[in-house]
Amino acid sequence: MTSSSSVLAFESFRTIDLRGQHLTPAGLKNAMPRAETTTEVASDAVAGIIADVRARGFDALSELAARFDGVEQDHPLVPREAMKAALAQLDPAIREALEESIRRARLFAEAQRPQNTELRIGPGANVSQNWLPVGRVGLYVPGGLAVYPSSVVMNVVPAQAAGVRSLAVASPPQKEFSGLPHPTILAAAELLGIEEVYAMGGAQAIAAFAYGIPAAGSNPELAPVDVVTGPGNVYVATAKRLVKGVVGIDAEAGPTEIAILADGGANPRLIAADLISQAEHDPNAASVLVTDSPELAERVREELGLQVPATRHSARVETALSGAQSGTILVDDLDQGIAVCNAYGAEHLEIQTAGAAADAARITSAGAVFVGNYSPVSLGDYCSGSNHVLPTAGTAAFSSGLNVTTFMHAIQVINYDRAALQEVTGHVVALSRAEDLPAHGDAVSIRFES
Repeated sequence: MTSSSSVLAFESFRTIDLRGQHLTPAGLKNAMPRAETTTEVASDAVAGIIADVRARGFDALSELAARFDGVEQDHPLVPREAMKAALAQLDPAIREALEESIRRARLFAEAQRPQNTELRIGPGANVSQNWLPVGRVGLYVPGGLAVYPSSVVMNVVPAQAAGVRSLAVASPPQKEFSGLPHPTILAAAELLGIEEVYAMGGAQAIAAFAYGIPAAGSNPELAPVDVVTGPGNVYVATAKRLVKGVVGIDAEAGPTEIAILADGGANPRLIAADLISQAEHDPNAASVLVTDSPELAERVREELGLQVPATRHSARVETALSGAQSGTILVDDLDQGIAVCNAYGAEHLEIQTAGAAADAARITSAGAVFVGNYSPVSLGDYCSGSNHVLPTAGTAAFSSGLNVTTFMHAIQVINYDRAALQEVTGHVVALSRAEDLPAHGDAVSIRFES
């Protein structure tokens, strides 16, 4: 691909011009660039996979591994010897980078642990809330077009910080590695002390975690989990949606997104590089620029024309940048730009404006916000200490990135003595009658009958 052909191609890095429009919040959401592929498209196929895994267990997993991954397997559990060997053979520079990523992520995760709450409402009237880890979690690490040892770190570290005792990791089997997950994935799991890793991917992995698979012959049980986390493609996101309620999930983390809010003084070279960095994940990745400067938008397009041909995965990047999910959104001013960013609810939002910190403080919907020229998304992907498993497709409006509380649940404890209950008996009885549930009041008043 020549530079000139790339410049021509990036005419398809489309522009949505919202200048002069006064859209309602609903109108803004409808105007946002989104991928054409949605979870609804995959629902029937995923529902069938989930039903098959529930009905046929390991036999279904084996057939699906052969169909989707081209590997033969009797059981997806990775031998511990393979994990130890992967760590022993890991490039020392990669090991050092993983160790530093783990150290920073653990510091931030441990600082997130919520405090228990104890409150004396009145004499003899005590309520408390106690945070406890869930018993078992299933952590999904995607495969596909890239290798994600960083996702092992991002999933495992907060679960460990929460105090979860049983952790299982799943990652797709790779034909070139004898049906096991990529060795770097195995090395990262071993580095973190994970003993239970499964070579399984896609919707079938989510189903196996959610419902478990009983022991069959020489195949040991795959115990069900309480919470499933981790990013993945549309099939993984759909599977998580379908099993939600059977298990807890973090968020429906689908193809990655980056949005960049930039003013006319921003550096187009940096913006182009950051858009490309997320576009290389997946042809369905979203890269969006929000700016009040048409001149900056044009310079960014020119920079894309220069930088895309030089990047290793140029074809994949160009597909993502040319998709319906990507492009430039032109706005009247930064106020409108911030409104657009809040309507979009990006997985990753960079703020490259003159008042970046103040503008970042006005963001109410994003998975993570990266402030200024020296906080690129790539930093958060690997070594900022934050977590890169984040909500996508606008779900950041109501869900959060992976954190320690994802792996915890709160139990409320009520401890009243006789006098404290007697003090509110009349209120309980009155409210129970108002709701036409008189037995509720009777259950209290009977305690004071002579």
